[in-house]
Order: sequence, then structure tokens, then C-alpha cells
Amino acid sequence: MSFEERKRKRSILYYLRRDYQLWLLLLPAVIEVFIFHYIPMYGIQLAFREFDYSKGIFGGEWVGLKYFKQFIESYSFWDLMRNTFVISVTSIIVGFPVPIILALLINQIRNQLIKRGLQTTVYLPHFISTPVMVGLLIVLLSPNSGIIGKMIKLLGLGEINLMGDPAAFVPVYVLSDVWQHAGWNSIIYLAALSSVDVELYDACKVDGGTKWHMVRYIEIPALVPTMVVLLILSMGGVLSVGFEKVFLMQNGLNISVSEVISTYTYKMGLLSAQFSYATAIGLFNTVINFTLLTIANQIARRTTGMSLW
Repeated sequence: MSFEERKRKRSILYYLRRDYQLWLLLLPAVIEVFIFHYIPMYGIQLAFREFDYSKGIFGGEWVGLKYFKQFIESYSFWDLMRNTFVISVTSIIVGFPVPIILALLINQIRNQLIKRGLQTTVYLPHFISTPVMVGLLIVLLSPNSGIIGKMIKLLGLGEINLMGDPAAFVPVYVLSDVWQHAGWNSIIYLAALSSVDVELYDACKVDGGTKWHMVRYIEIPALVPTMVVLLILSMGGVLSVGFEKVFLMQNGLNISVSEVISTYTYKMGLLSAQFSYATAIGLFNTVINFTLLTIANQIARRTTGMSLW
């Protein structure tokens, strides 16, 4: 094959012509992402302008990094960063291994009827909406009428308002989140385990291996690539603590530990109408998340040889 032919084969037009049917199938998704994700990115420039109601997001005086500086120098900056990091990192440390362990346990069940029933049971909490979930927490943890609140009282610990105690906010948030989403998050690990060659299990049994040996030497290594990718993606959202649940669980008693970047941005942007300031905070949040994602990707590439790019 000549150099010109190899060059033609490597060109984008060559692949477009060769796989045009696949590109046509992909085209609606590309258009959707472009319209609803890339075009609105022009609004980012509002973070560098003084918002003017008469000119909208396309006008206003250029102020550069004024609002970024205002946010970093604000009295609440370090509290927001601390609260966001604590909630997010705790969620990763506690919540990341649970779906893996759950997938390994479910994979050991050989009775298909029991296995499907258990899978359905652990998947169902994922479909509970966030407002309903927070409502359940308020009802269950009430020191006067809640089941858990009454159990705490019976143990002689007194009336403890877990929804209002600042020290209990992070544990309640993280543990309820793990309970709600661990089953759903285990699906991807079960899918990875389903691709393991059955002959590996047979060989392990022939060599006298136990179930623990199968988990340790067959199943866990099979999950490592998936674990690395999901961990990298999790690191890319360290500062993106879910707004809805935190905001609904927030009250005057736990505000010192529950105020995170997303809730602060909402209050500054929509409640206080400081649109340029809120845009700057959101852009700052995105840049930090992208930086952490890049760092995690590079560390994973150097340590495990696997990465997103």
C-alpha cells in the first residue's frame, strides 16, 4: 500500500464515507449535545462582565476576574470549600466500595430466582425521588415520632435531632445516599463480572480454590478496569455535591456544615439576583473539577496503565 493510500485511509473523510450509516445514527445525539450543552457555554462570559439587565448576557461592562476574586476573598469561601470536600470525599470513601462488595455478594448466588429478587430489592430505592427520600429521613429521624428517634431515646441517649445536629449531617447524608444508590451502582460491576470466562472458575475449582480464591484472583482483577474508570469520574465531581438533597436537608441548625458551593450559587444567583457572581462561582467549580479529573486520570495512567484518555 502506497503512502497516499495509507494517508487517505487515516483521514476523517475516509471514515465518514466508510461508516456513514453509523454517523447518521449518531447525528441526532451530536446535534442535541451541541444545542443544549455547547451553545449555552457562551453564557460563561457573564462571569467576566458586570451583568446589565438592559443588555442581558451579551452586554455589560467587562470586569475581568473581579467576581472570582470576590468569591475567593469572601468570608464564606473556606467554609464552602471545606463542607463541599468533606461531604464529597466522605461519599466517595464510604460509597465507592459498597457497590463493589454488593456485586461480589450477588454474583455468588446461584439460585436465579433468589438472585433476581435480591437485585430487584436493592435496585428499588434508587427510584425514590430526592424530595421523598428527604421526607422519609425527616419522618424516621424525628426525635419525637420517628422510629430511629424513638430507638435512640430507648437506648438512653436522650432526644437527639439528627436532622438538626451539625455533627450528624454528613453521616446521615452519606449513609442514606449509599442505601439509596448502592444497588443501582452495582449493576455496572455485575455486568463486568458476567463477562468473566466460566473456565476460570472451573480451573480454580480443579486447583482446589475456594470461593474466596475465586473472588480474590478472578473477580476482583476483572473489576479493576471498571473500578479505575468510575473512580476517575468520581474525582471529577468532587466539588459537585448534589444540590437537591443538600438543599432539602438544610436548616438553620445545620447550615454551618450543609452550605456547599451548589446551594451557595443558587442563593447568590436566583435569590439574590447576583448573576455574574453566581456564574463566576459555577465556572470556578467547573475548573477545579476538571483539574481534579485530569490529575486523577494521570495518576491512574501512571499507576495502573488505564485512563480515560
